[in-house]
Amino acid sequence: MFLENFDPLKDEMIQIMDKDGVVVRPDLMPDLTDEEIVELYKTMRFSRIIDEKTLQYQRQGRMLTYAPNLGQEATQVGSAFAIRQTDWVAPSFRELGVWLRKGAPLKNIFLYWFGNELGMKMPEEVRILPVTIPIASQMQHASGLAYAARYRGLDDIAVAYVGDGGTSQGDFHEALNFAAVQSLPNVFIVQNNQFAISTRRKIQTKSGTIAQKALAYGIPGVQVDGNDIFAMYAVTKEAADRARRGDGPTLIEAYTYRMGAHTTSDDPTVYRDNSEVDEWRDKDPIDRLRKYMMAKGIWDEEKEEAYSEERGRFVKETFEDVEKSGDTPLEDTFDYVFAQKTPILEAQYQAKKAFYAKEGK
Repeated sequence: MFLENFDPLKDEMIQIMDKDGVVVRPDLMPDLTDEEIVELYKTMRFSRIIDEKTLQYQRQGRMLTYAPNLGQEATQVGSAFAIRQTDWVAPSFRELGVWLRKGAPLKNIFLYWFGNELGMKMPEEVRILPVTIPIASQMQHASGLAYAARYRGLDDIAVAYVGDGGTSQGDFHEALNFAAVQSLPNVFIVQNNQFAISTRRKIQTKSGTIAQKALAYGIPGVQVDGNDIFAMYAVTKEAADRARRGDGPTLIEAYTYRMGAHTTSDDPTVYRDNSEVDEWRDKDPIDRLRKYMMAKGIWDEEKEEAYSEERGRFVKETFEDVEKSGDTPLEDTFDYVFAQKTPILEAQYQAKKAFYAKEGK
């Protein structure tokens, strides 16, 4: 329905619910129960609570650099809600809502941002690849996962997430081309938050939309209101079903906005005005869904306060537990690169070990 009826070359964006929480396209509304809608909201709200508290911890000098997700919760949670637990996810580094929906323990997430490599060692049933810092390299990993699933006769799919800046990398195009030629069960989701760190989207690509890049590879591409969780869920569900049937990959451009900094090492006031942020804050994905739920009578201020308090307490307790774990052991820095250390890596490890011994560390 979406992939056939919306043309990325005609500046058509899929939206089901507007910024005021009003369903403007009831004909496109996905079949979700009240319980599922509440679950969607809770996951988004949990993500926001984690972000807010983690920023505080980082500013207090209690953890390392962190990449906030403020404003992108619907893009992440809506899409992750539309796939199966057995499906693989290849993230970049700003997919907190996806990790939560897929079952990543909060302790693991905090461990990673605390500098402990064990944070990315997920439980066996949580099919999430480790955080990928090299931009867009996870796209090719996702293509490989999809190829492996089909080779093994499974109906699992692989979903890759990348930012708008990642679409300027060769890995993005190579992954789409390979997946398209092989008709692999992939869904590629671009979180177009308007900035690649400080580089605006409009000065890194001449394309009218990112979604239209899919046409060069002969696959469907759609632009979605990334702050509309119903639209994100519905479009991703259709793309996932299509991939599972063997009809090939889809490119989804989630049009959203990064309301916070790129990371806690970034100062966004250098390259954008607060008035721009305020304009997007009026489109906040969490506020939008909360308005819808309250109008429907399935959420209220009392539930909001109780949930926020309980989740805030859980975040605080989990972080303090991680904080007590101490510094990351030196060995971890070297032990999780290869299954067995290469000669060069071993030499680096021994040199660093000798240095620490000399310094009495």
